[in-house]
Amino acid sequence: MRRGAFGTNGKRGRIVAFDPLAATRTADGPQFDLFVYGTVFLDIVFTGLAQPPGSGTEVWAEGMGSCPGGIANLAIAASRLGLRTSLAAAFSSDDYGDFCWRTLNEQEGVDLSRSRRFEGWHSPVTVSMACHGDRSMVTHGHDAPVPAARIVGTPPRSATIFVDLSNEDGFGQAGTTGWADPMVDAGALVFADVGWDASGSWDRQVLDRLSRCHAFVPNATEAMAYTRTDSAQDALWALADLVPLAVVTDGANGALAIDSTTGEEARVPAPRVDALDATGAGDVFGAGMVLGTLAGWPLDDRLAFAGACSALSVQQFGGSLAAPGWGDLADWWHAVRDCGSTDAYHASLRRRYAFLDGVVPSAPPGAVRRAAATIARQSDLH
Repeated sequence: MRRGAFGTNGKRGRIVAFDPLAATRTADGPQFDLFVYGTVFLDIVFTGLAQPPGSGTEVWAEGMGSCPGGIANLAIAASRLGLRTSLAAAFSSDDYGDFCWRTLNEQEGVDLSRSRRFEGWHSPVTVSMACHGDRSMVTHGHDAPVPAARIVGTPPRSATIFVDLSNEDGFGQAGTTGWADPMVDAGALVFADVGWDASGSWDRQVLDRLSRCHAFVPNATEAMAYTRTDSAQDALWALADLVPLAVVTDGANGALAIDSTTGEEARVPAPRVDALDATGAGDVFGAGMVLGTLAGWPLDDRLAFAGACSALSVQQFGGSLAAPGWGDLADWWHAVRDCGSTDAYHASLRRRYAFLDGVVPSAPPGAVRRAAATIARQSDLH
């Protein structure tokens, strides 16, 4: 799996890295490009089901794979794109915890120096069953044995952090300090998303936490629910009054954004793809936005790049390990650029992604690529 994830230059196990931010780095810059805290799940994915299992029945799946999930989706997506990424999380000492730790740290190059292992606490697990383009999930897990602030400890100096606004651990309340507060005070840009509200209340007070954030990247359903609006555009305008960089993702329709720091407003459609599994697509999009922001790209290019990364990820099953690396991005762009199709759609793609010609040529031929999602040595995922 190591070679599948990183690529090699012909020597077994040698990682071929690509740093898209190399030109912007300085000796006294932050240690990490991105720091994240959250829960790592073991995701077990069953694919190719003829129908979902009914009560008292058994069905066979054509394929199965396993990979780290939860916050690992974002950490792996960012690391695949060349961002120096650090993750703080609780890991069990069980075999699932060993697998997730090894995959993140040894295979994907994610720093785990602020993560902790715990005896007697089992790994959170999600089982996902994909059927006819949709999926059902069953999850089991417990809260981390200690609070977030104790796991994070003294946070590293980082250019950006990603927080879940629906989780109160990030920012302190009523005189308390959250794990993200000292990083914001040290100059880190905060990118935020928000989880699904199963209660249906969509408490607007969650948006009060945007006062500490640079960017907010919800999907259209979440954005409309929290802002009490009826369209993605109206939700975007409402959010742009609350945060410097407001982004609303809208699935196959693409994404729209307003960046008040640059005065830009943009709407970019998503590339056409056959979507197989949307697990982690939002995290991949977020990682692309972080990279584009740190690189100083125009808003149109940031949205286009993040959308392409997300589109490539949904073409494979497997959540985190379906996130594209620069090898995948280079292949995709060269295929689009050189395909010879003259129809309006492909002409539009070539115009929209022409900026990649200034980025992709620097990526080595063996740059990071997607890996098979499997806990074993062979994968049944296709």
